[in-house]
Amino acid sequence: MESGLEFSTAVFGPLDVAFNMTLAGALGIWISVFYKRTHKGLSYSQSFMLTVILVALVVSMVMMVIGNSLARAFALVGALSIIRFRTVVKDTKDTAYIFAALAVGMASGTGSHLLAIVGTAVFSVFVTGLHISNYGALISSEFILRFRAESGAGPSYQAVFKDYARRFSLLQSEPSADGHATNLLTFDVILRKGVDTDEFVQRLNKLDQLSEIVLIASKTDVDY
Repeated sequence: MESGLEFSTAVFGPLDVAFNMTLAGALGIWISVFYKRTHKGLSYSQSFMLTVILVALVVSMVMMVIGNSLARAFALVGALSIIRFRTVVKDTKDTAYIFAALAVGMASGTGSHLLAIVGTAVFSVFVTGLHISNYGALISSEFILRFRAESGAGPSYQAVFKDYARRFSLLQSEPSADGHATNLLTFDVILRKGVDTDEFVQRLNKLDQLSEIVLIASKTDVDY
């Protein structure tokens, strides 16, 4: 009886299994390093870093288990269907890293070592290029401005906007919950070149009819 798992015409012995899984793990670490270096925002998770590596390892082993057996593939799908994943992916970009780890594990597990290595290298080049170029970011002078304004305050804060902003637009107007004549307003504001944001906020703070002023930089994601 032959030892090892078969995939097509290949036979996976102990050394093959060790090499395939080691390669998958190493490439998983490589992908996780690029994730850490290019991550933006507040949703960083060490657990996600570990998940990328472990996914690559597990998928590599899964591909060797399946081999060329269709029955094993269906049995594995049935076995994995009992697992429920309830973790919410906070950053949509994280999904791409999970798929990259899956692809690396599949390529390594089926003996496509060159595909795994070159694919990871190309993926890393694109990730680095997109990160350095800050692709998809909004205008550096664009901000989300929120404040509570009393009734009739429109002319006063609009005058400040005209002095400091190149363009502004109202995004949301929310009435006060306590029934007072104040509204919570949200604006999309693009400041003029060279404008000091602190000075802009200070001018707004001097208006007696405004309160709870918050200025949010909208360089990556905007959620209001």
